[in-house]
Amino acid sequence: MEIHEIISGLIENARRAQGEIEKYDQKRIDGLVRAMAKTVFDNAEQLAKMAVDETRMGAYEDKVAKNRGKAQIIWNSLKGKKSVGILRHMEEEGIVELAKPMGVVGAVTPCTNPVVTPMCNAMFAVKGGNAIIIAPHPRGKKVAARLKELYDEKFAEAGAPKDIFQVIAEPSVELTNELMKAADVVIATGGMNMVKAAYSSGKPSYGVGAGNVQCIVDRDVDFAVAVKKIVTGRVFDNGIICSAEQTAIIHRDDYAAVIGEFVKNGAYYAESEAEAERLRETLFPGGIMNKELVGQPAAKTAEAAKLPAPENIKLIVAKARPGGSEPLGKEKMCPVIAAYTYETWEQAVNIARANLEIEGKGHSCAIHSNNRGHVEYAGAALPVCRIIVNQICATMNGGSFSNGLTPTTTLGCGSWGNNSISENLSYTHLFNKARIAYAKPGATAPSETEIWN
Repeated sequence: MEIHEIISGLIENARRAQGEIEKYDQKRIDGLVRAMAKTVFDNAEQLAKMAVDETRMGAYEDKVAKNRGKAQIIWNSLKGKKSVGILRHMEEEGIVELAKPMGVVGAVTPCTNPVVTPMCNAMFAVKGGNAIIIAPHPRGKKVAARLKELYDEKFAEAGAPKDIFQVIAEPSVELTNELMKAADVVIATGGMNMVKAAYSSGKPSYGVGAGNVQCIVDRDVDFAVAVKKIVTGRVFDNGIICSAEQTAIIHRDDYAAVIGEFVKNGAYYAESEAEAERLRETLFPGGIMNKELVGQPAAKTAEAAKLPAPENIKLIVAKARPGGSEPLGKEKMCPVIAAYTYETWEQAVNIARANLEIEGKGHSCAIHSNNRGHVEYAGAALPVCRIIVNQICATMNGGSFSNGLTPTTTLGCGSWGNNSISENLSYTHLFNKARIAYAKPGATAPSETEIWN
């Protein structure tokens, strides 16, 4: 079957299914959205094992936790929210806002997140009364197909059409590009080439930018507490999370103490320039991230770089060279952190900015500080859309029960990341908003004096 025929068939099925669910009331829509989250929660172990086996990256226990955690927090954030029919009456303005479905969502999903990203995008799509077609990474097609099987069972129980959630069975670049041209709106979560293709598809698109989360440690924090959070974030799912901490920028007078805390938490410290150089060459041969080490445990990277590290290490901390040209200052999709020293807070922020200018502009920064002035100085100075404070960036940057960020798996990076949004993607991005405009009660035109005074 030709590419056009395959996608045309999926689109036809999706439109038929979407035509049914757009007639559902809010309660029935929310029942489907809840079922999608609960299905992943209930099958977290099975889906995590399939994901690790198929993608050959990440950590089983962390994927189980991610499947359960994201299912809970995203559903909790969606329940009770209006997305069907009239959203609100704005009496003083004479405006009535209504939600209307966009139609068919085409979603490109990565092998680094082969379960929760399809789940999240599908929940947002169906919340708005849309159907969705997933274009998985080839190394995530089996687990995506299994997710569809599980969803089909739940949709059948609810009397809903199964084709509100479809998956390209044998994904390819050509099929994905064709899907993006045929869908009504596109979500692209994955490599930057695919994101660029989404924006070139001629359809409204939501993409993501590259991650390279800079982490600054202020002097007024408990280093033991801060480092434990940084390590937890850096090693989660073997470092493949785009929100994972990539650096530790430390005051020079605290450097030894902070590095000591890293070692206590299972890190190997590559202090010598010779070791750091071997690590650079191992992680970035030819300047590009070594694909063989993506999502692999720290011990495998240490072995490849010939570092005399114990087999049970959790991560590697390497002393980095100052300046944005340092390869270790880039995104490292495995448990490795680059350590820098600063003398003033302004210098710390400049180090973070220099690294972001090379890679990761628009994404995020993690700060451990109790100094509000320092935090807000960094927030104003750094070209990022999220600054997360005294938290585990890897697991809380996409929304958490303990912060106000929108729960999601798709993080917009604004104009810095060549994205159309500078916030966390949510269901509100996947319905059209119509407005009925009545005459404003008692409205009168101001006089010229009132206008220009």
